[in-house]
Amino acid sequence: MRFLLIDGQGRSAFVTSEKVSVMKDAFTPPLGLLYIGKALEDEGHTVEILQFFTEEKPEEQLKKSLSSVDSVGLCVSTHSYKEVAQIVKNIKETDKSIPIIIGGPHCTFHSKESLKHIPLADICLEGEGDLSIKEVAKGLEGTKKLSEVPGIYYRDHKTIKPGKPPEVIKDLDSIPFPARHLVDKYDYGKINNTYFFKPKLTSMVTSRGCPFHCRFCSRLALSYNTFRQRSAENVVKEIQEINEKYCSVYIVDDNFLADKKRAHKIMDALIKTKTDIDLLVSGARVDSANYELYKKMKKAGVKYLEFGIESGNQEALDFYNKKVTLDQIRKAVKLGRKMNFVIAGNFILGAPIETKKHIEQTIRFTCSIPLDIVLFRPLMYTYGSDLWNKAVQDGNINETDGYSIVADSNKNLSSFTSDELVNMCHNATKKFYRRPSYMARQIGRSIMRRDFSVVKAGWGTL
Repeated sequence: MRFLLIDGQGRSAFVTSEKVSVMKDAFTPPLGLLYIGKALEDEGHTVEILQFFTEEKPEEQLKKSLSSVDSVGLCVSTHSYKEVAQIVKNIKETDKSIPIIIGGPHCTFHSKESLKHIPLADICLEGEGDLSIKEVAKGLEGTKKLSEVPGIYYRDHKTIKPGKPPEVIKDLDSIPFPARHLVDKYDYGKINNTYFFKPKLTSMVTSRGCPFHCRFCSRLALSYNTFRQRSAENVVKEIQEINEKYCSVYIVDDNFLADKKRAHKIMDALIKTKTDIDLLVSGARVDSANYELYKKMKKAGVKYLEFGIESGNQEALDFYNKKVTLDQIRKAVKLGRKMNFVIAGNFILGAPIETKKHIEQTIRFTCSIPLDIVLFRPLMYTYGSDLWNKAVQDGNINETDGYSIVADSNKNLSSFTSDELVNMCHNATKKFYRRPSYMARQIGRSIMRRDFSVVKAGWGTL
C-alpha cells in the first residue's frame, strides 16, 4: 500500500483561551511519523511524509500527493485538532474513499472522542503506534479484522468501536531507527530563519515515559507511562548512523540524564568512537548536574543543554512537585556555563499560589543566573495532569471547555487573567534579553565560539 503521513500539529507559540498562534517553521522533524514510516516500510509499504504547515502552498501539495496514495495518516495535537479536522475534510472532498488514520498526543489522551472531534477520520491510533500501524495496514488490506488490532478505535458505519487494548513496547531496543530519509526535502534547525546550530539537524529519542511526577504534566494520565530506556549501546549505534549524514542531533527525551550510569556509558562510547556531531540535549533536570558527567558530555560533543527550571521561587517549585531547589538550579546552570554549553531555561508563570511578587522574584532570579536562552510561558492546565484533575474536582474546569486550558483568574486557576500572563511572559522575555550585560556577554561568547547563531536567534525573537 501507499501511505501519505501528514504532520498536522503545527508549531504553537503562546496559547490563550481565544487564539492559538502557529509558527510556520518546524525546528525538528516529526519523529513519531518517522517511526511510523519505518514500521510501514519494513512491511513493504511505500511512504511519503508531508509537513502541512511548513509547505508554501499546502493545499496544492496535499492534492498532488493524494493522487497516488491508498491511505492517509495524520498526527494530531490537542491545540491543532480543529485544523486537522479541516485537512481531513479536504481529503475526503478530494476522494471520500481514502481511509484516514489519526494518531498523536490528542488521540492518545482522547482516543474514542478523537473520532468525534475529527468526524471524517476512520481509525484512531492510541498510544505507541510503532506496532499497531502494521496491524492497521493489514486491516486495510483485508487480511486482518480491525477488531483484533491493539490500540485503536475505528468507525464501523456510524458506530465507533474499540480494537484490543494498547500494547506497551517494553524493549525499546527492538524498535528500528526512524526513517529520516522521508523528510530529506525539509530543512530543520532554524529559529527566526537562522540556523541555531550546525545544519543539517535531526532529532532522536532515547527513552519513553518519565520517572518524575510534576503536577502540570499530563503524562500522569497515560496508563503506559512507565519509564523505559534504550540501552547505551543502542543509543550510540543510532548516533553513529546519524553522524554519517547530519551535523547536529537534538535529543528530545523528557529526562535524558535521569540514569547517570547510562549517560556515562553513552558519553564514554561517543568519545571512544570519535563521532563528529553536535549534541543538543533537551529536558535535562538540574539535579542531574555532575562535574565528571558534564566534562564527558563536553568532550563527546554536547553543545546545548536545556533545563526545565519552571520557577525562580521555591514556593512555586514545591507547588509543582519539581523536587529541586533554587541552589541546585544555580549550581547546574553555572556548571553548564563552565563547560561552555549554550544553556536554555524554560519557565512557567501563573501558578495559583503565585502573586505579582512571586513573578518578579522569578524574573530577578532568571536574570541572576548565566542563562543564554529563556522561554517564559503561561501555566497550562492540561488534560490528566494533577492540576487538571484538582481543578475539575473543584469545579473550575469543565471538560467540555477544552483539553488544554491556560491558567486564568476568571476560572479561579490563577491570580491573573490569561492576557495578563501572556503580557508578563513577553515582558519577562524582553527584560532578560535587553540587558546590556547580557548582550555584551553573548557577543563575547559568540566571538569565542566563532558562532553568532544564538545572538541572531535572540535578536529575531526580540
